[in-house]
Amino acid sequence: MRLHFRGVVLPEGELRDIWVRDGVISYEPIADADTVHASGWIVPGLVDAHCHVGIKYGGGDEDSAGAVAQAEVERDAGALLLRDAGSPIDTRFIDEREDLPEIIRAGRHIARPRRYIRELGIELDDERDLPEIVAEQARRGDGWVKIVGDWIDRSVGDLAPLWSDAILKEAIDAAHREGARVTSHVFGEDALYGLLEAGIDCIEHGTGLTDDTIEMMARNGTALVPTLINIDTFPEIADSAGKFPIYAAHMRDLHRRSRETVAKAHDAGVPIYTGTDAGGSIPHGRIADEVAALSGAGFSNHDALGASAWNARTWLGRSGIEPGARADFIVYQQDPRLDLTALTTPAWVVLRGHVYDRRDPVTAYR
Repeated sequence: MRLHFRGVVLPEGELRDIWVRDGVISYEPIADADTVHASGWIVPGLVDAHCHVGIKYGGGDEDSAGAVAQAEVERDAGALLLRDAGSPIDTRFIDEREDLPEIIRAGRHIARPRRYIRELGIELDDERDLPEIVAEQARRGDGWVKIVGDWIDRSVGDLAPLWSDAILKEAIDAAHREGARVTSHVFGEDALYGLLEAGIDCIEHGTGLTDDTIEMMARNGTALVPTLINIDTFPEIADSAGKFPIYAAHMRDLHRRSRETVAKAHDAGVPIYTGTDAGGSIPHGRIADEVAALSGAGFSNHDALGASAWNARTWLGRSGIEPGARADFIVYQQDPRLDLTALTTPAWVVLRGHVYDRRDPVTAYR
């Protein structure tokens, strides 16, 4: 398969010719290549760095057909690299499909009994088992492990940490010895100190960040995936928590200041990447909405797009648009740096060198 594209390639912004042969990018002309298009803006495949392929929208486990459908929706939206931040099913069969996005898996959520969504993760009766289970999930995953850092504690009626600081240090060290990075679900303030002191690599959501913990993240190089479109469900969560008024008020306050919190983290130099939290309460295919949400938190359009494209791919160890890289990119007919709504209407999605014409109902170009 020999293909030719021409357009403004981001992030550099240079008008360039790109050739593709056998799913690999070349800047050198390839004879007899078919020109797919000769104008537009070419962006590295977008990244949804926090999603859940295998969790039904509305809750419950997906079957294999449902997981495939979720991955197809992500592909059609231009999200060609997914970091699965916890799934109850084994989705490795998707790796065999050239027509579906690459998934980087973090294994299953690790939590305590009655301290997370029931039956979704691994529940530990004794926190002393955490280092062993983290090491096991590190060996089974794709370089990431997911710990639930806080959740509502019904005995106190509010968010509270799940783990002691000492056991977090042991667990994160165990993952690092296995060559894996660790991320953690955190809504509130109190769990952040122990996780950051223990050397956590990434924080999911991070709505409870304060000036002090933002400074710790910036100093440590800890990444943040704020999942802003999921944070927008906090008022609804609070409305359903009538038995726990302190928790409900806390969730509303975290939502109220969420954009300001992300803006402060960005200004402090915390690395920030896009994640929708699709699966469960958020449907798949909303990466464009999350990029727009970062713009609403003070990012320039260029920086918001970078958090979902070139910067996110580098963070996850994947290439952008360069010679020898896999041909995973999107072509837009408008410049997304001028108007982020262009991300909602990709013209062509190129995945492993296969072209999907999104101007019409999705069909493989060849």
